[in-house]
Amino acid sequence: MAKSVLLISRQAPWAGLGAAEALDIALAAGAFDLPLAMLFMDDGVLQLLEQQQPQQLEQKNLCANLQALPMFGIEQLYVAQHCLQQRGLADAELAVAVERIDDTQIQQLIRQFDHVVTL
Repeated sequence: MAKSVLLISRQAPWAGLGAAEALDIALAAGAFDLPLAMLFMDDGVLQLLEQQQPQQLEQKNLCANLQALPMFGIEQLYVAQHCLQQRGLADAELAVAVERIDDTQIQQLIRQFDHVVTL
């Protein structure tokens, strides 16, 4: 049986390669049917915004990769509720449907997985 992986993405989409690498890992895992979920925390919640303008920074738009996750079997998408609130973000601004979870639920989620990778 394949080991389950929780991928925690903490970087803004324009803050380096971490955000893109997290999505690449998720898509690759999905292609091989590995059990994987993603949790967006800290500035990683900014990846979820639908209205981004990455071309101004000569960066790749990650929105298409985010929207492809369910097609690759990655349907467990979570976001730290307090991180959205700190940044004043509403569900209507997000490009994909994610489940908001609080700190207690984050701890429970982490315990459910065999491996946790943070980028």
